[in-house]
Amino acid sequence: MMKRSKPVYGAFALVLLLSMLISGVASAHVTVLPKESTQGSYEKFAVRVPTEKTIPTVKVEVKFPLDSVSISRFEPKPGWTYELTKEGDKITGVIWTATGEGLGATEFGEFYMQGKVADTATAITWKAYQTYKDGSVVEWVGAEGSDKPASVTKVNAKPAGAGTDGHGHTTAPAAGAASETTEASAAQSSSLPLYLSIAAVILSAASLLVTLSRKK
Repeated sequence: MMKRSKPVYGAFALVLLLSMLISGVASAHVTVLPKESTQGSYEKFAVRVPTEKTIPTVKVEVKFPLDSVSISRFEPKPGWTYELTKEGDKITGVIWTATGEGLGATEFGEFYMQGKVADTATAITWKAYQTYKDGSVVEWVGAEGSDKPASVTKVNAKPAGAGTDGHGHTTAPAAGAASETTEASAAQSSSLPLYLSIAAVILSAASLLVTLSRKK
């Protein structure tokens, strides 16, 4: 029985090894970080680009879903230039192009940009196009789980009553709402002694009436 089980274990080990190799290759795609953000916040996004071929990556294009995010700032990257694509005054995408050799076979690079997450966004789907030195283009635009998926940033709802400070960070519930709640609580607390005093007077008066009626 033990001898017959060896081929089974060997096959299982081979399948496990292949699955690990495939998952490793599949995970090496263009991604945009962070993977989660909050509605209405200003965020710094990093476009992470690994080279999967034996030839360099020389161009990277990312398109912005205008209903989910508004990108307005870009960090210069040594060895690369960038060009914006627009529709009117709105920035719809960016193209980074290498001025030198680009990203080699064992290298990756990160490109930084900043913008505001839409107040009604639930997710940001980033379509990216990676161009290699031989002119071939890999389109990272597919659905989650596909061979070439688009990177997706999950967007969480803004906490009820929260505001945004000058740097775009989500703040605690608005001061007005908090103040109203505090004032209401204070008003109730300050009125309590008055209510107790009135109740004491009423009880004293009732007790006096009962005493006088008994004497009669």
